[in-house]
Amino acid sequence: MNKHLSLREAVLSWLEYAGSLSPTPQSIVVLMLQPHWEDVVKAVAAAAPREEHPDLYSKVDGDLNPLILLEESGLGEAARLISYGEPIVAAEVADNFVTFCTAPAPVHERWLLLNGTFPQGTRIPLGRHTLQTFTADELRQTVPMPALNVLQRRSHDLGLITGAPFLYVPDPGRTVTRRPTWFDFTGPRAEAQHWQALLPLMLWDSELLRVESVFSVARGRRFELDLRDVPTTIQVYEGRRGRREEVEVRDTGDFHVSASDLEALTDFCTAISAKINAVMSGATHERSMVKKRARRLERAARHVLAAYQRTYHDYGVWEVEADELHLDYVIALEALLISPNDKREGTADNIRSRAAALFSTPGQQEEARAIVQRAYKARSTYVHGDVIKDQTPQEKLEELRTLRLLTLQVILRWIVLTPSDTDDLASLLDAGVAQGTDRQHHIDQPLRTFFTTTPPRSRPADITAT
Repeated sequence: MNKHLSLREAVLSWLEYAGSLSPTPQSIVVLMLQPHWEDVVKAVAAAAPREEHPDLYSKVDGDLNPLILLEESGLGEAARLISYGEPIVAAEVADNFVTFCTAPAPVHERWLLLNGTFPQGTRIPLGRHTLQTFTADELRQTVPMPALNVLQRRSHDLGLITGAPFLYVPDPGRTVTRRPTWFDFTGPRAEAQHWQALLPLMLWDSELLRVESVFSVARGRRFELDLRDVPTTIQVYEGRRGRREEVEVRDTGDFHVSASDLEALTDFCTAISAKINAVMSGATHERSMVKKRARRLERAARHVLAAYQRTYHDYGVWEVEADELHLDYVIALEALLISPNDKREGTADNIRSRAAALFSTPGQQEEARAIVQRAYKARSTYVHGDVIKDQTPQEKLEELRTLRLLTLQVILRWIVLTPSDTDDLASLLDAGVAQGTDRQHHIDQPLRTFFTTTPPRSRPADITAT
């Protein structure tokens, strides 16, 4: 405690000198040359020795890293603002800096900003991930120098993402970058890398849910928000005296979860996550069939998410990309519905038949067959370099949406039905094409049970309550 008190006093003395400077921009070099800075460095070394806080020290020479102490901690910015006469409380700055130096080093995290709207207080475990909406106070605690949040600029930045849904996961092996980045060349894109947490949310509701930005976060150490990484839109409302006023707000898209739906969403995600984990646990299994099943689910999910990221509203995709997205959905269907025991011929017939078998009524089965047949016809036309001539651009987008909705249903039902005690779901689907006792036992009843006890937002038309 005395060490911390000594550090706090050293920082206060240094800030007092900074406040006496003329209000001109202070570079990090100038701040380091100020009187009392050496006292601050000595106090940090005493309060946070290298063996306990190696993240504060340079890996090259082992000395305290001035960039971390001044820039990343926010202490340098606080000194500059104090010299400008901003209303910064030096005691709060000193307390924040002591916490920065002496608190346990945080675990690095990846934060994915989603484009939906969730109720305040949302906190849903999704395997290693967590979906959470953060209050303004919770966000302030993630930045290194909460004392600076009194400033309009910082408050505006945090205000833009207050209440926004973040999907985050510990990522201790990854170095936190200087600023949020979208393209991460050290690994797969975010929607592919985090598909196990994103897929349950996508299966809950057919409205589009996308990853908007990716942030590297070390709570209390670094969270550099760049407004360019947060999609915004202009909201117009009636101001004083009937004048129209415009406010920039986060673009939330169409995926909205109400407070009344939160419990059902949590139950659904818990159930689906458990089933996904059961399938993916086979990725290291000795039997090749079990390994393939895990790979097939991952492959299907990756292709669906890739298509989602390029779909900007329900019927909206770039026309030049529509055929590519169509192919993504067909690949997802193939990945799940083709059996390793199938012969090369008859692939389209098998996909049609098995997709239909996942539905419980003749009408839904026939509709599924028709959608898959049209999808395969369009797929063949595209990959052979031909052009679909019997569809207008609008009809093509409508067909793409229909295929997207079917693919989501196929993925959901495949996850629900995939057994742990047999090699492959395909054999059950082949046997279940005809109505009968086996179909009721292996397909209809498990689907009815799942959709009754843990339903998605909208119960499928072919499922009746027990």
